[in-house]
Amino acid sequence: MPLNPVIARVTDRIRRRSQATRAAYLDRMRRAVADGPVRAHLTCGNQAHAYAATGPDKDALAQGRAPNIGIVTAYNDMLSAHQPFETYPELIRQAARRAGATAQVAGGVPAMCDGVTQGQPGMELSLFSRDVIALAAGVALSHNCYDAALYLGVCDKIVPGLIIAAATFGHVPAVFVPAGPMPSGIPNDEKARVRNAHAEGRATRAELMAAEMASYHGPGTCTFYGTANTNQMLMEVMGLHLPGASFVNPGTPLRAALTEAAVTRAAAITALGNDFRPVAEILDERAFVNGIVGLMATGGSTNLVLHLPAMARAAGVILDLQDFDEISGAVPLMARVYPNGLADVNHFHAAGGLAFLIGQLLDAGLLHPDARTVAGDGLAAYRQEPRLDDGRLTWTEGPAATLNDRILRPAADPFAPTGGLRRLAGNLGTGVIKVSSVAPDRQVIEAPVRLFHDQEAVKRAFKAGEFTSDTIVVVRFQGPRANGMPELHSLTPLLSVLQDRGLRVALVTDGRMSGASGKVPAAIHVSPEAAMGGPLARLRDGDRLRLDAVAGTLQVLEPDFADRPAVIPDLSASQHGIGRELFAAFRAHVGPAAEGASLVV
Repeated sequence: MPLNPVIARVTDRIRRRSQATRAAYLDRMRRAVADGPVRAHLTCGNQAHAYAATGPDKDALAQGRAPNIGIVTAYNDMLSAHQPFETYPELIRQAARRAGATAQVAGGVPAMCDGVTQGQPGMELSLFSRDVIALAAGVALSHNCYDAALYLGVCDKIVPGLIIAAATFGHVPAVFVPAGPMPSGIPNDEKARVRNAHAEGRATRAELMAAEMASYHGPGTCTFYGTANTNQMLMEVMGLHLPGASFVNPGTPLRAALTEAAVTRAAAITALGNDFRPVAEILDERAFVNGIVGLMATGGSTNLVLHLPAMARAAGVILDLQDFDEISGAVPLMARVYPNGLADVNHFHAAGGLAFLIGQLLDAGLLHPDARTVAGDGLAAYRQEPRLDDGRLTWTEGPAATLNDRILRPAADPFAPTGGLRRLAGNLGTGVIKVSSVAPDRQVIEAPVRLFHDQEAVKRAFKAGEFTSDTIVVVRFQGPRANGMPELHSLTPLLSVLQDRGLRVALVTDGRMSGASGKVPAAIHVSPEAAMGGPLARLRDGDRLRLDAVAGTLQVLEPDFADRPAVIPDLSASQHGIGRELFAAFRAHVGPAAEGASLVV
């Protein structure tokens, strides 16, 4: 199947736009590769320090002939998704020995849980944790001891931060190793029902706690299709996971076999062998376009509209919001996974999962089939799914038809003809909106605005019964420069209740809404942000605003709007406490949301 003309056109535009930055990046990577295996440049004293505690691997490391694999791990046991990584290092070391290699934990990176910090002050550090993760991984790899790297990470900012680091060390082959989703808990619609009931005072805190604990109940990723699981889809579609690795549950024999296979593959693609695959050659414009296609086909997290441009810039590839918009218009929505449906990722996986989805997208000409991957040249291997046959890992052809068309459909018969993510532009700036689960009659909202400078003020107004008519809730000074761009996901139950009461409501913000944004229209990542004097800072209570997701516009309808002075708020509350002061330099130098809110590159 020839490549879809929209996908081809957008890819060519990205390639042209990135010509200078990509060429400079590849030149740096080629020079690093030309220097040869990095350990060869270490002195005997350097190496002795690195190998002193390696026990049975010490002799092999000293001889320097076997590949040495660096493990960068985001393990902690507060994140359910990362708790399984606790036992991975020893499993990896043993698998490396069987493959004629060695492995060491190169370093750990922080990993915060947005589920824990949601609606809390710590959320103001969340986005910046992506760049801290990239920096920490850079420190780990700076020892120059490794011929390949295994990246152990799953959740929201962790995978993007690790990709930024992997691209920066692009001369080193990289394989990303997931841990998989927890088994299904209570249905997601039941969890949402209890949350909405609690917001209205119809459910007790004990009832809410019971519902939440029944939903988030064991090791593995949260099972809804938020940022963490969108990350896993991306790593597979972009060719950085082994085929079929994303959604196998933790603690299963298949999960362990896939981890061991990742080690074997990492050992095989170093410069010491015959199939050298530096990650710089994988992370090209085709990989990032394939990632955007996967994002649209699955209705994935809006957070990746921030992360993908930052990830791409680390590899010299420049993405913009128009790329996302045009790809969304060409790619059908093939999956319904909560919050875009009732199913969770386990149900998605059982319905045919990524093997079916990738096969369909390839057959429709919507993915670059020749993209390089850790598994081989081209995406054909990702049509396959892993199996254990008498304890031996094999890959077999994935399903040719969906196994549940309420969850996963073919490209020719999708849930919607487009991916459901739109770029918005107008006199309020640019932003994005995810409409894949927004009813068609809610995709155009024109109403007076009600201004807030933090989400707690919105909650107080809701509890006081102040929302009695159609309203566009504007929460401004929530961008990266103001307070680190926290997610405003805790507003979802309140806005859903107002919408269920028959009001026409929407959210507009220079903050984030998270991968769990749902049925309420939300114009997010509005840029330039209010703290940089963006148009949001000129809004007044009662201004009429039109949010039109069909036309892709975000327009203030007041004739004097452009001539008003910008409001200058007191942002001191976001400068101190719970570690905020440590991130002052990040807030001062962060780039605009439209370019990925990036710091490292």
